[in-house]
Amino acid sequence: MSTTVTVVNEEFRPSENQEVVLQVFKDEQRANPLRIRDVTDLEKQRVNDALGSLVDAGWIRRVNRGLYEFVEDPRE
Repeated sequence: MSTTVTVVNEEFRPSENQEVVLQVFKDEQRANPLRIRDVTDLEKQRVNDALGSLVDAGWIRRVNRGLYEFVEDPRE
């Protein structure tokens, strides 16, 4: 059985949209793209782009299809 270890990219600098999406996770811990769009009024593609970048950076992780959760913000 393998364990997935999330490596947080401490050099990553979020864009304005990524910061808005990240704040949803800081407030709610878990969210799906629809919830993020409802809270932020960002367009679907902007949310998807931000999620992809934040996952790649290790700041959030995909729990399962359509559900993501906050991992950490190394700036804090």
